Amino acid sequence: MFPSRFHDRSHISTRQYGRLVRDWLTAIGLEPSGYGTHSLRRTKAAEIYRKTGNLRAVQLLLGHTKADSTVRYLGIELEDALSIAERIDI
Repeated sequence: MFPSRFHDRSHISTRQYGRLVRDWLTAIGLEPSGYGTHSLRRTKAAEIYRKTGNLRAVQLLLGHTKADSTVRYLGIELEDALSIAERIDI
């Protein structure tokens, strides 16, 4: 997704990615210290779950092998997650 401009490696480093995120946040007027690459990942996953209720899709996107790991990651109640998961056919 982000090819390196300076190295023979196929992708930029996590440090370079962090700098890009910081620069993007600054450019839109947000304080970079309040955000990070991981918080953005968690926010995206939480938004997908909130809008779709599809715990399995979020689990797959995050690369979690267990649904309860995804539940803990998102900070949702286990009963809510199980109820949603039961309504989804796989």
